[in-house]
Amino acid sequence: MISLECGGKTRLCDSWTRREILRVGGLSALGLTLSDCLRAPVAAAPIGGKAKSVILIFNCGAPSHIDLWDMKPDAAPEIRGQFKPIPTNVDGIRICELMPELAKRADRYAIVRSVHHTQTQHNSGMYYSIVGRPYPVDSTLINPTRSDYPSFGTLVGWLAQRQGHPSAVPPYVITPAPHCDSTVYITPGQYGGMLGSRYDPFVLNSDPNKKDFKIPALEPVAGVTVDRLQKRALLLQAVDSLLPGMDAQAAREVDTARQKAFALVTSPQVRKAFDLSQEPDKVRDRYGRHTWGQSHLLARRLVEAGSRMVTTVNGQSIIWDTHQNNFPRLKDTLVPPMEKAFCALMDDLQERGLLDSTLVIWMGDFGRTPKINNDGGRDHWPPCNSIVLAGGGIRGGQVVGESDSIGAYPITRPITPADVHATVFAALGYDPHAVSYTSHDGRPLPLSEGSPIHELF
Repeated sequence: MISLECGGKTRLCDSWTRREILRVGGLSALGLTLSDCLRAPVAAAPIGGKAKSVILIFNCGAPSHIDLWDMKPDAAPEIRGQFKPIPTNVDGIRICELMPELAKRADRYAIVRSVHHTQTQHNSGMYYSIVGRPYPVDSTLINPTRSDYPSFGTLVGWLAQRQGHPSAVPPYVITPAPHCDSTVYITPGQYGGMLGSRYDPFVLNSDPNKKDFKIPALEPVAGVTVDRLQKRALLLQAVDSLLPGMDAQAAREVDTARQKAFALVTSPQVRKAFDLSQEPDKVRDRYGRHTWGQSHLLARRLVEAGSRMVTTVNGQSIIWDTHQNNFPRLKDTLVPPMEKAFCALMDDLQERGLLDSTLVIWMGDFGRTPKINNDGGRDHWPPCNSIVLAGGGIRGGQVVGESDSIGAYPITRPITPADVHATVFAALGYDPHAVSYTSHDGRPLPLSEGSPIHELF
């Protein structure tokens, strides 16, 4: 093993019973025996390797898998819901009628219908989905710390910097705002965590759909030229050398933040990459004149400019959390902009010759309950979920894994978040088990403890 050293509105949601949590905990909850797991295919050697960058489309709040990608039209009415499946351009694959444009493009993406984990609350569920490990407590009331395990996005940025990231554009960007359950509780894992602040993503915290869209971190102080900034940087270094010694770790944190800020403000390449006004109106219209659409367009511009990982967080806090009015919310406000932006992104990447080198992933916190509740909604359901992958060497036009007759548990090819992450690293050309980083307590940790989903390549 190679070892590399390293240093809205508030809304809370607790919807699981003790009985449900206990059901999720064991293999029996997945309908699996130990022998089933031992027979599961494992890819021992690196595969993939075509991707150069990754775009993660993350729907905070958790979209309903059973209403979009894994429909159950033969189930009872309280399970199947109001929508009907429609055929796609791939024989045998059917998806929700709310996504007719995506149905025309099914040959470009793969659906994995057997993703599962065990954490039931939004922040811990999002952590498990992007980190590949359970958070120590299953809770929404958590925030990032420097002892967090890093997400796969953080690790992609870490790998890029370790290999001498050549672009001034940040290697890992989150738009428009970080994963969170609310403005009070921010999802752990998405920052540098135990790797250190140097590997924090660049988070916009700004809406790219606004007419006056600007990123505060990229805006120089009025009247301060690049030359003056450089002189100020030299002056700061001189002042620092005269100050009494401070804690070494704190000094490194300050120096890292200062260097990153200086590089961003003074780089024409960075300012150009973030400047959506350079895109023709017809391109911006194609993605949709909304936050999600313009975030997807920005993601394309950033990977084109050299970013290795861009996450578009599609939701104001946990907007996909459909405990009430699941069906009108999906139909009227959630699915249309998501489909429009996703289709535009795939089409645009393909037309620019970037789809083969850009892995696109669509996912959320977890799935939603097969049974519709008394408020016309679906509740949290981590035992089964669907994700979608396209580009980056992924073989489209296929479904991996199968859930049971009501979409409650995987019955074939169970996939964990760690397997998804191993697949991402394999697509980028890394053996997820052969490259490691060092934990805060000195242990070597692999990029992922999962196994790549070999059927996808």
